Amino acid sequence: MNFPKELKYSKDHEWLRLEGNIAYIGITEFAQSELGDIVFVDVDSEGETLDKEEVFGSIEAVKTVSDLFMPVSGEVLAFNEKLVESPDLINSDAYGDGWIIKISVTDTTELDFLLDSANYTDLVG
Repeated sequence: MNFPKELKYSKDHEWLRLEGNIAYIGITEFAQSELGDIVFVDVDSEGETLDKEEVFGSIEAVKTVSDLFMPVSGEVLAFNEKLVESPDLINSDAYGDGWIIKISVTDTTELDFLLDSANYTDLVG
């Protein structure tokens, strides 16, 4: 499995790519493979400021529905509109076009508690 070194990871299987104080968040290749074919993504938190580990939406696969958790605190700036028509982008391009939300990070010290690629690899075995 692929866990890019430039990303940070949560124990809840979200990834985070930081660009200044803006972060893109999605689910990891491991998470999407466990869920199976993604059929719907629901994010109704756009415009809200959420704390670390709060639910920002849900993701529906053929098998199940799972909550999506904030890896760090921040304001949800945007939802990836491409996922409305093509939620399967999460399966085919988890770290690229399959990003789910863009946030403004409110507490950068929380980034220190996320996992790097090696530690996330150890977590998922």
